[in-house]
Amino acid sequence: MSVLSWRRTLSGPPVRLAKVRAVTTPLPHSLRSDARDNRERILAVARTTFAEQGLDVAMREIARRAEVGSATVYRHFPTKEGLVTEAFREQMTACTAVVDVGLADPDPWRGFCLVIEGVCETQARDRGFTAAFASAFPRAIDFAADRERALGKVAELARRAKAAGKLRPDFVLDDLIMVLMANSGIRTTSPTAALTASRRFAALLIQGLRAEPALPPLPPPARLPPAVVSWTVSFGTI
Repeated sequence: MSVLSWRRTLSGPPVRLAKVRAVTTPLPHSLRSDARDNRERILAVARTTFAEQGLDVAMREIARRAEVGSATVYRHFPTKEGLVTEAFREQMTACTAVVDVGLADPDPWRGFCLVIEGVCETQARDRGFTAAFASAFPRAIDFAADRERALGKVAELARRAKAAGKLRPDFVLDDLIMVLMANSGIRTTSPTAALTASRRFAALLIQGLRAEPALPPLPPPARLPPAVVSWTVSFGTI
């Protein structure tokens, strides 16, 4: 699958959201419909706001933009972690999908390149997803499990690309974390410019990761702060 095909996945129909949890006393149909509409509007606003400003936006600001009360937001999403997890569930699914496509490619180097391009593009499209992916949300079990599975698959793909002699042998998974951090730092004047810059960054990065006999070894890898990327310790070096 090409990166273009993966982009179409991102633009496809949204993942169906979970139904509003039932309460003990049955509610009138119109009220249930209003509650469902409020939940979907809160999620839509959260996705947009987190994408624009990152995860530091206050819940009351989400409520203001969604034109509901703060109590309504907390009724549907008792914690900010829960709101972030649900808001980025679709992006997490797309990220996992591109990793699966890369792992299934018979050419591990081509698959590895697809993953780098796809992850960088996801970041360029959505700043909030980057922060969510690198955060440790102890109660967001499903999101964390999906993230760890995706990272484990990237590690396996990197091992295959090294065995094929295509990926430089001194690459470690922490290098991918530096990629995420560097790419998320790109600031431009428009979403289109952000995508353009991110694609160029990915291309430059891929050239630097390709195994070449004349390449000098990299300096020793640095362990990044656990508070920033605490999930890396589960994978270590490749």
